[in-house]
Amino acid sequence: MATLSTNEKQVLEKLFQMGGGYVLNFSDRTIGEFFDDDVHVDLFDKKYEYASNSKANRMRGFWQAANDALVGKSIDKLIEYIDNQILLGRLDKKDFPAELISRAKQIAARLQGDKQQSAPTPITEDEFINREFKNLSIHKLGLDSVITGILKQRVEEIRKSLNARAPLAVIFLCGSTLEGILLGVACTKAKDFNQSSQSPKDKQGKVKQFPEWTLNDFINVARDLKLVGEDVKKFSHALRDFRNYIHPYQQMSSGFNPDEHTAKICWQVLQAAITQLSQ
Repeated sequence: MATLSTNEKQVLEKLFQMGGGYVLNFSDRTIGEFFDDDVHVDLFDKKYEYASNSKANRMRGFWQAANDALVGKSIDKLIEYIDNQILLGRLDKKDFPAELISRAKQIAARLQGDKQQSAPTPITEDEFINREFKNLSIHKLGLDSVITGILKQRVEEIRKSLNARAPLAVIFLCGSTLEGILLGVACTKAKDFNQSSQSPKDKQGKVKQFPEWTLNDFINVARDLKLVGEDVKKFSHALRDFRNYIHPYQQMSSGFNPDEHTAKICWQVLQAAITQLSQ
């Protein structure tokens, strides 16, 4: 059972908009997928039943049954989700005051046993977008020559799409290219990737095969292994759902309408990842 105080629960319930049985803008399906992919928990497991079967009560049941570390991890992941949804225009930033976010992060840190240490100021979105990456080189990744050639072609296609102001094409290409790069790196460091605490596991607790990993899984593990920086992890969320929106009806149901700003963030994520993975 997580050691959440009544005051802490009230903070989290307000941040995650848990009134009326809801949690943020999740549906039953998407909250299940989120917890499965990001927290590696089956939120609809019987042990998390609490009062009604609403999403909010499932969360409360999870807080009641799960340990501190797992609940702390879920809070961090939900804060990342909020950042992503604000970036994509699906949640309103004014509904999430900085003080509330900060308090929730403190709760997550306490639950995960993090000591209060001075840390560098997180990079802002504007700083990230304006960063310049010179001498970008796919060859330095050390991947197979054939896949290297394909990746180079994709990078050139991304540049053309940016110039043509085709943001949806940029997002799809950046996402698939980054996933291909991370899969290639994972194959060269299979033992490290499989032994990471962030590696995705099936319901039996066994690490999934690489073809079953999501882009989000690869990013989390690469960050855990310190192969990429916190900047890549933080701003990668604009890419994480890119596969779903290849299908027009999925894009229609989600209301996803990317603009050039989102495309530029995705391009910066890819460039930053290539640069960091090459070192």
